Amino acid sequence: MIGRIVGTLIEKTPPELLVDVAGIGYEVSASMTTIYDLPQVGGQVTLYTHLLVKEDSHTLYGFIDKNERALFRVLIKVNGIGPKMALAILSSMSAEELINNVQESDVTALTRIPGVGKKTAERLIIELRDKLGQAAKSDLFSAPAVLRQVQADPRQEAEAALISLGYKPQEAAKAIAGVPIDSANSEDVIKAALKSMLRK
Repeated sequence: MIGRIVGTLIEKTPPELLVDVAGIGYEVSASMTTIYDLPQVGGQVTLYTHLLVKEDSHTLYGFIDKNERALFRVLIKVNGIGPKMALAILSSMSAEELINNVQESDVTALTRIPGVGKKTAERLIIELRDKLGQAAKSDLFSAPAVLRQVQADPRQEAEAALISLGYKPQEAAKAIAGVPIDSANSEDVIKAALKSMLRK
């Protein structure tokens, strides 16, 4: 099992990362919460990882801290929630927001996450209420870290990230178009677009 990697960030194309560790390039899937907190390409990164082994593939998921990884592991145990959906959930709202929405049985808020319908939202509430309530009381999940700048075409990268999270290309393009043109980087654009879409 690969529990952590430390190396140089070579590529960042949300939600995929490429990290060089002693000359070996690791392809890693990550949530936008983790990507927001990464340095620029060329910087050193430490990611806590979860290796998912299937008959035909090995996929490495990376997280900025153990707390996000713990939440990911809780989510993928929910019936009908796979790793891709778990990343979409972690990308769409903070751990605190997810815990609050589950504790308050807020189906409407959960269905704003791409790919989460009413039945899935209800299942999340039923299966996660006790687990996430205990996590919140023990401060298991920390608040999202401060965003850092990346060098990229912010709007193209943001649109690709939204599509990878399950939004339709037309929805992603419309959301990006509504973000102020002076947004500094792709993380700012993605964050603003997600907030706009989740309010609808």
